[in-house]
Amino acid sequence: MTRTVVAGGAGFVGSHLCEALLARGEAVLCLDDLSTGRLDNLAHLRAHPRFALVRGDVADAQLWQALPAARRVYQLASPASPPDYQRMPVQTLRANVVGTLNALDFAQAHGARVLLASTSEVYGDPQVHPQPEGYWGHVNPIGPRSCYDEGKRCAEALMVAHARQHGTAVRVARLFNTYGPRLRPSDGRVVSSFIAHALRGEPLPLHGGGAQTRSFCHVSDTVRGLLALMEHGQDLGPINLGNPHEVSMAELAREVLRLTGSSAGVRDVPGREDDPRCRQPDITRARQSLGWQPTVSLQDGLADTIAWFRTQGCEA
Repeated sequence: MTRTVVAGGAGFVGSHLCEALLARGEAVLCLDDLSTGRLDNLAHLRAHPRFALVRGDVADAQLWQALPAARRVYQLASPASPPDYQRMPVQTLRANVVGTLNALDFAQAHGARVLLASTSEVYGDPQVHPQPEGYWGHVNPIGPRSCYDEGKRCAEALMVAHARQHGTAVRVARLFNTYGPRLRPSDGRVVSSFIAHALRGEPLPLHGGGAQTRSFCHVSDTVRGLLALMEHGQDLGPINLGNPHEVSMAELAREVLRLTGSSAGVRDVPGREDDPRCRQPDITRARQSLGWQPTVSLQDGLADTIAWFRTQGCEA
């Protein structure tokens, strides 16, 4: 039996990752300060004999020093939705920069491998489409999203620097928009917002006309990609993990209305500052190196997510 640390394990993606690791027979130590993660996400795991939760801040070096040895470390700790990281910009930077450095130092001390869950936001408002890993990005370093975008870019730089200076085994995943059960209905992400409004019979808020595009990957596919990347025998550099099926926000709104049976329609709201116009991953590297590609269609994934939202009392 091997121990794995999942920083941010009470979050949306992190809780699904903890579940998958336990299913593989690993012992899982979840580290989370619950600032955006939820104990409800872990309720079905808390009694598992190979699961432990440590509540604390990943930016606290003493917390990491008190942890038992581990073979694998997943660094997922960070607010990920715009309302969360814009409400906590300093904490977001600390989690991504200081938290990642602490995870790397822990991994070095124990001979562990560490994976960073980075983000497609490192590409900013891209001037290359779709986005390959070799694209350096187009990011506003002082804008309202910079705490997250630049926090992740710095975290990637730390991963590479630590590997070069100390020989630490590192993996970097750039996650594109991920959705599925356990999204917080009020977290401000577009899938959450659209589904919650539709189930309440309220018009869906469509920012800036809805022409901007995103590519949505179901959380089950994302977790498969994270596991495959972590266990790959060599550092492949940053790897895009996302679904290359690109849809506009207007198209997404129509699909959510159709699947929920809502006739509420949409309402136009102002566009958001520095909101990327497009987002689509080039996943050639993941296909060729990991044998990974998403399998859950947007229709099936949305239906799965809507069914979960209904269990959360989101309907009017």
